[in-house]
Amino acid sequence: MTTSASTAKKMFRRAGVTALAAALLAGVALPGVAAADGQDRPDLRAMVQEIAASGFAGAQLRVHDRRGEWTGSAGVRELGSAAKPPTNGRFRIGSNTKTFVSTVVLQLVGEGRLGLDSPVTGYLPEFGLDPRITVRMLLQHTSGIADYTGSIPLGGQEFLDNRFHTYRPEELVRFGLALPPLFAPGTDWSYTNINYVLAGLLIKKVTGRSYGEEIDRRILKPLKLWETEAPGTRPGISGPHAHGYYRYEVAGQWKTVDITRQNPSWASSAGDLISTTEDLHTFFSALLGGKLLPAPLLAEMRKPHPKGAYGLGLYVQETSCGTVLKGMGGFHGYGTLMASTPDGSRTYELSMTYGDSDADLGKAYYAADGMLTDKVLCGK
Repeated sequence: MTTSASTAKKMFRRAGVTALAAALLAGVALPGVAAADGQDRPDLRAMVQEIAASGFAGAQLRVHDRRGEWTGSAGVRELGSAAKPPTNGRFRIGSNTKTFVSTVVLQLVGEGRLGLDSPVTGYLPEFGLDPRITVRMLLQHTSGIADYTGSIPLGGQEFLDNRFHTYRPEELVRFGLALPPLFAPGTDWSYTNINYVLAGLLIKKVTGRSYGEEIDRRILKPLKLWETEAPGTRPGISGPHAHGYYRYEVAGQWKTVDITRQNPSWASSAGDLISTTEDLHTFFSALLGGKLLPAPLLAEMRKPHPKGAYGLGLYVQETSCGTVLKGMGGFHGYGTLMASTPDGSRTYELSMTYGDSDADLGKAYYAADGMLTDKVLCGK
């Protein structure tokens, strides 16, 4: 595992994100895999089957490489049912939302409406932020502001009892600001969701529209991403989708609850978007292909912090075959990956739904990412 992957792993453990993995033998034809195209790819069918079998209720995988496009799914759409997850299913993408938000912020920088190295407090004076904190620091997680996630219930029975509660983004920011800073602005790196809640508020302050409206206006409609949305406080997932589950312990007993319906406002602009593997592929390819940002700002986005291997809204990882670019995210019941080579010739998008398994899904998530990176991006 590279240093950047190790750093990302530590970050996801702090964020409470879990997911999946698999080691597999390519070329083994496996039953129980739904494929959406006519191309027979036993290697990819084996991958998605093994991913689902590693502890997840289901998985759907989309791959673009020199052999074309392939989509497939494995596992089940819902516990207790034999139906496979839809290969065009919608899901909560978690922190992949940050890539969309960063793109909009950088577009505003390109338009001269925001300064990348300008103090955030100049735009959001109501929070009394340290004047050394810049817009760039928010996007790269170097602001030093403590996260709000430890101040709200995100686990156990308390989370379940609270899962339809509505949080306002300003409220989330004040939770974090009530805590001591993690470090002086710009002196270290720590992945914190509060940075992107503030980024969402920056978008609203500058444009007069919410980050969801700006994402829709600037990215979703131009790229025709009809299956992607910012749900706000709405708890459900419309359209075809697989169910996500939350497994927790209470009084020494393990319970599993269908967590598909939940109010995502606690994540706000740090992680509330819903999308599909097809839309994520279209978005990430357009972004890396220079269709959403001018070249100088895309170059800024792709400059990784040496500690976090994180650029401005995406991961920049060094692998055995060179640099790869990634979005990684998790939400209660769901785990998501999108990844690409710099030239876009090889990509994958993976959605996993959590089920009733006692497997170490955090470990599985990174194993799956490593396997897909090796086999899809590096072509091993």
